[in-house]
Amino acid sequence: MEHQHERNYKDPPPAPLLDLRELRKWSFYRASIADRVGYLGIAWAFGGMIFVLVYCTSGISGGHLNPAVTFGLLLARKVSLIRAVAYMVAQCIGATIGVMFVIFFTNSDDQQNSDGVVNVVSRNYSKGAGLGAEIIGTFVLVYTVFSATDPKRNARDSHIPVLAPLPIGFAVFVVHLALIPITGTGINPARSLGTALIYRSTTEAVNDLWIFWVGPFLGALAAAVYHQYILRAGAVKTLETIRALGSIGSRPLV
Repeated sequence: MEHQHERNYKDPPPAPLLDLRELRKWSFYRASIADRVGYLGIAWAFGGMIFVLVYCTSGISGGHLNPAVTFGLLLARKVSLIRAVAYMVAQCIGATIGVMFVIFFTNSDDQQNSDGVVNVVSRNYSKGAGLGAEIIGTFVLVYTVFSATDPKRNARDSHIPVLAPLPIGFAVFVVHLALIPITGTGINPARSLGTALIYRSTTEAVNDLWIFWVGPFLGALAAAVYHQYILRAGAVKTLETIRALGSIGSRPLV
């Protein structure tokens, strides 16, 4: 049987030395760009786009764009539960529609190839490492959001609200540089869900989807606790308020 396969095998024809038809193919330009872009270009693309989107939508909805960011702001009581749920649903719908737009406009033969598109933990890393990476990456992002939009800084420095999208976009850039080789960089559950739903994901990608929801939400939780109750000393203020109320209640009525 092996000899039969060897006998039927034929080498592919040699590529033409000068094939001008390549210049009319989108796949040629896409491959050329991808060969030069690499991780750095992908990270810049994500960071720059987040910068633009946050700048454009911050005056309308606060520029969340990410269920993990919304969850962190919910824990810090920056948004109500109803608004947070509505934002998360809208973000997931928007991510799914965005993936459909990408497929429609690229219109390539391998448009259903999920390699490099759907988030999945690299085979060189364990599931625990992938989860930890998503937690740390989302912590950096959400903590940057808290710091850039801190009302105390806004009151002290009038230029802070204008520049807030810049550090947020740069945080996304840095996190992508670190996490792309590990998980493809999720840090946004809506994005991970949208690509997994539209593309023909492998069983491994579907099994890893929980990492890109649990990890970002845990990272957002850690960022909210760190910013609100450690840096802002919210826990101390709350304790002092409780003690003050207790002392008032213990006073004898005249």
